[in-house]
Amino acid sequence: MLIIKELNLLRRESSRSGLVMLLMVICGLVVGGFLGELLGKYLPILKYGYNLGISTHEWNFHVLRLTLGLNFDINMFSILGIVLAIFLYKKL
Repeated sequence: MLIIKELNLLRRESSRSGLVMLLMVICGLVVGGFLGELLGKYLPILKYGYNLGISTHEWNFHVLRLTLGLNFDINMFSILGIVLAIFLYKKL
């Protein structure tokens, strides 16, 4: 019984570890994107990037209007932020 409890504890720690990595990657993406847009005024190559996403879809139910869409603007600094976040995660 003790072994099963220890295995469950290890599973919880590994899932939390994945959540920490996901949060760090998202933070690296956001901070890198912000820096890329900010510094893109001075060095235009930093602003170079591409769009990933799903176009917006709209449903009108006459009582409720629902619009869903997802769009990512990824630039050079965003990618650098993701790489740096993964590197920092590995160091922790």
